Amino acid sequence: MPHDFDLLVIGDANPDVVLGPLDTPLAFGQREQLVDTGLLTLGGSAAIMACGAARLGLRTAFAGRVGDDDAGRFVRDALAARGVDIGALRLDPALPTPLTAVVNRRADRAILTAAGTLAATCADDVPADLLTGSRHVHAASYFLMPKLAGALPDVLRAARAAGATTSLDTNDDPSGQWTPPGFDAVLAVTDVLLPNAAEVRALAGAGAVTAEQAAAGLAGRGPLVVVKDGADGAFAHDGRTVVRTAGTPAEPLDTVGAGDSFDAGFVAALLAGLPLTQALDLAAACGALSTRAYGGTTAQATWTEALAAVPRNGENQ
Repeated sequence: MPHDFDLLVIGDANPDVVLGPLDTPLAFGQREQLVDTGLLTLGGSAAIMACGAARLGLRTAFAGRVGDDDAGRFVRDALAARGVDIGALRLDPALPTPLTAVVNRRADRAILTAAGTLAATCADDVPADLLTGSRHVHAASYFLMPKLAGALPDVLRAARAAGATTSLDTNDDPSGQWTPPGFDAVLAVTDVLLPNAAEVRALAGAGAVTAEQAAAGLAGRGPLVVVKDGADGAFAHDGRTVVRTAGTPAEPLDTVGAGDSFDAGFVAALLAGLPLTQALDLAAACGALSTRAYGGTTAQATWTEALAAVPRNGENQ
C-alpha cells in the first residue's frame, strides 16, 4: 500500500531567538551585554528535524500544537516554506506558542523556554491517518510534553501496526529526574532511540559509567540506540555490537539543532536502505553541515551535500 508521507514528525515547534557568542558570564543587575549575532528562526527539536528531513528529500508531515498568535503563524509559515506539510499542526485558541531564547557561548549554550502549548499537546493532535499513512514516525522533546509522553506508547504502537518504523529523541529533561513512568513501554515500541552522550547516561540511570554502557543497557530494553557524541562522532548499539563513525570534521558557528539534523539524516538514510555504518556517516555529516550558519535550519544539508561531506579517507571504528 503506498504511503502519503515518508515521515511523520510529532512534537515541538517554536520560534528561537538565538544570540551570541557571549564571551563573558551572563550578567543580571540590568546590565546590557553586546553580542555579534542575533537571529529569529524556527526552533523546536521536532520542527528542526522535520525541516532537515524535508531538505533531504523526504515527504514530511508535522503534527503538534502552536498558539493562534503571531509566533504560531511564524512557525507555520517557516515549516511550510521548507516543504513540511502542516495540515496537522493545530492552532490552540487559548495557549500561546512556545518560545525559546538560546544564548551561545562558543561550544556551549544556555536555553530558556516558555512552554506555552507544549503542556497541552496530546495524542488527539496526531491524526490516525498520518500514523497509518507514513513510512516512519519520529517523536521529539519527550519531557516537554507530558500528556503526549503518556500516550506515546499507544501512538507508536499504532504506527508500527500499520507497518511504520519509529524513532524517539527525548532531548533534555528540564526537571533533571529522567525517570518518567511508562518509559519502558515507549522503548518497547521504539525502533531507534537518538540521544546524545549526556542524555543516554541520564536515561540509563545509575550504574551506567560510560555512554557505551548506557547505550547497551537501553538497547536491551528494545531499541537500536544511536548516540550523538559531539566531536567524537557517533555510535550505534544494538545490545551486542557497537558500530562507530568518527564523524565529519567541522568548525561550528552554531550547534543549535545539530542533533536534530543528525536525526533527520539517520532516518533518511535508513529509509533509503543504507546499511548502518553508512547511515551513521551520513547522519554525522548532516549534523556537522548544519553548524555552518546560525540557527537550526539555515544550513541544513541536501542529500547530495551530505553524501559529498562523508569522509572518504577513513573507516568507521
